[in-house]
Amino acid sequence: MDYFDLHCDTATEIYKKKSGLDGEDFNVTLQKTDAYGRFAQVFAVWIDDSLRGEPAWEYFCNVSDYFKNEIKKHTGRILFCRTPGGLREAYGTKRKAALLSIEGGAALAGNIGNVGKAYEKGVRLLTLTWNGKCELGCGCMCGDGGGLTGFGKDTVREMQSFNMVVDVSHLSEKGFWDVARVAKRPFTATHSDSKAVCKVNRNLTDAQFTEIARGGGIVGINMCAGFLGGASGVEAALKHIGHFLGLGGEKAVAVGADFDGCTLPADINGADSMVKLYGGICGSFGKETADDIFYNNAYNFFINNI
Repeated sequence: MDYFDLHCDTATEIYKKKSGLDGEDFNVTLQKTDAYGRFAQVFAVWIDDSLRGEPAWEYFCNVSDYFKNEIKKHTGRILFCRTPGGLREAYGTKRKAALLSIEGGAALAGNIGNVGKAYEKGVRLLTLTWNGKCELGCGCMCGDGGGLTGFGKDTVREMQSFNMVVDVSHLSEKGFWDVARVAKRPFTATHSDSKAVCKVNRNLTDAQFTEIARGGGIVGINMCAGFLGGASGVEAALKHIGHFLGLGGEKAVAVGADFDGCTLPADINGADSMVKLYGGICGSFGKETADDIFYNNAYNFFINNI
């Protein structure tokens, strides 16, 4: 089986612990992903809500540089991808594909010029906010129900001029609809589940999911226990997947497990254990749908949008 995951926090965690992709203490490692045929991972640099201004930009630079140096140590096994050609090369040379993202637009330090600088550093996706408020707008937990700021809207336009993917996971609902009005290209929720199945602020309403799917975007199923609900992660994830598929999401559902960034259910403990979810999808919805959710939908999205 093949596996393309839209979001993990592993790059940030290996930086904080001064470890590497071959470490044993992370959900995503080179060893834990060896079992997959084609493997691609979007690695996020997470910006905590305590970081703002120039320190946030400097932190992003430090983490991303550390991460890219780590990839260079394992160049025979993993390829840093900036283009569709890079994704194809990774597959053709039997290497894992790594893409870089930012989780939290505070990394831009309120400077629109940093969008281009981030792109030059290899960032191909940006999650506009984390849970709180930053220069771009309100996250899902900031409390005042605000949307995007003028700078946030300008950032969406600037990102799309570079073919940098807009990610609305963590964004407030008002901010989501601001993105929907401003965006001229498909956008994504890299690691969000269904609010109809589990009613938490971080999950998507049916209207939000439908808007993403209608525009050619994708949504990654998050394996965070609190967003899934239910004792079994696989069983709960199948409910979210089934709900999204019922909304016409056959080509819009993907995986964004949020590894190394969340509390996982008991039956999922890392990238290698995701074979359980793949098997569950095969049993419930068929192998073709499982292959689309686990690889094809995300691969096609990035081939067409970066």
